[in-house]
Amino acid sequence: MKNLIVIGGGAAGFFCAVNAARLNPNLKVTILEKSNKLLSKVKVSGGGRCNTTHQLFEIPELVKKYPRGEQFLKKAFYQFNTHHTIEWFANRGVELHAEADGRMFPVSNNSETIIACLLKEADQFKVKIEMQTEVKKITKLDTKFQIETNKLGLIEADYICIASGGLPKMEMFNWISQLGHAIQSPVPSLFTFNMPKHPITSLMGLSVGNAVIKISGTKLKEQGALLITHWGLSGPVVLKLSAWGARQLANMGYQFSIQVNWLGETTDALLRLDWSFYREQFSANKIGSKYPFALPARLWHFLLDEAGISADTRWGEIKAANQNKLIQLLTSHVFDINGKTTFKEEFVTSGGVQLSNIHPQTMESKLVPGLYFAGEVMDVDGITGGFNFQHAWTSGFNAATAIAQSAQ
Repeated sequence: MKNLIVIGGGAAGFFCAVNAARLNPNLKVTILEKSNKLLSKVKVSGGGRCNTTHQLFEIPELVKKYPRGEQFLKKAFYQFNTHHTIEWFANRGVELHAEADGRMFPVSNNSETIIACLLKEADQFKVKIEMQTEVKKITKLDTKFQIETNKLGLIEADYICIASGGLPKMEMFNWISQLGHAIQSPVPSLFTFNMPKHPITSLMGLSVGNAVIKISGTKLKEQGALLITHWGLSGPVVLKLSAWGARQLANMGYQFSIQVNWLGETTDALLRLDWSFYREQFSANKIGSKYPFALPARLWHFLLDEAGISADTRWGEIKAANQNKLIQLLTSHVFDINGKTTFKEEFVTSGGVQLSNIHPQTMESKLVPGLYFAGEVMDVDGITGGFNFQHAWTSGFNAATAIAQSAQ
């Protein structure tokens, strides 16, 4: 029997462990989890429903959803991708369904379904799980590894898969960098934008289905649903921006300006062309109650106030200066951002083990034979929508396959 130690009891670690044990019965597989919880992100993802993957099957399109790791993942996804994830869970009685935006969930809409499936698999293939077991140091011996832990003392392994998740501080990678691996310094990704005490936060809970946000002074620009919160702005469009801009925004100290187009792709010039038509069509109507935009009424009234226009003003009576101000607010509303807030428990870290140190098809270290990586511990991260879990399944499976073959 050969020993595989998987460090980390999250999605990537579990997927590596159960698949390696299934593919090679001569492997004795143990998961070491430093906390007292297993699959904690699986449990909370998607509001407790587990956004398992995304209904995107073309690899060239799929890799574009990863701000970091695109070229690396191109090779990895040819081994195991969205098709394989859906099939893997279906073969174990867990069907996934897609929502209108492409996110895929178990049909039960309960993350416990995914957790139960993985735990059953671990039980079936005799994967041992050691909780509250933290790895302090890994030493490579001739053909084996020696692992120093807080609870089990020194243990030996023939293979190791590090799936410890995103680590928020550089020093937390020391036990990995001591083996010679280069680490890309970690910064947060998938966060919301803070605007302390801005009047618009009084509209918390309101959402706009299709807004465009641009970060001033950068090329960063995204489109999607926008949510106003009691601390600032959130929703898919903000989370996507925070992922693509993770490093740039960290360098700015999370102090920057944004321009919000509440009307999506309708530009200032296009709106001005249409405005005379609106004035004529709604001439006798009060602007507060009759308007041609798909915006919540409370937001519309807020924008009117900002432009100095009374809700009782008739369209035909709006003064030119106020009209110009309103058009500007609708298509380029400027906000100063001051800080960020972690997005629930779905926090993702950008950074980790540099991909130049890892073989993409097998996830094996190029520096230390027999050592593998899976999941967020690598410098790969996706935007919100199931892409980070897809990377966890892919990297876990590819590592498992390589280890199972090597241990024959």
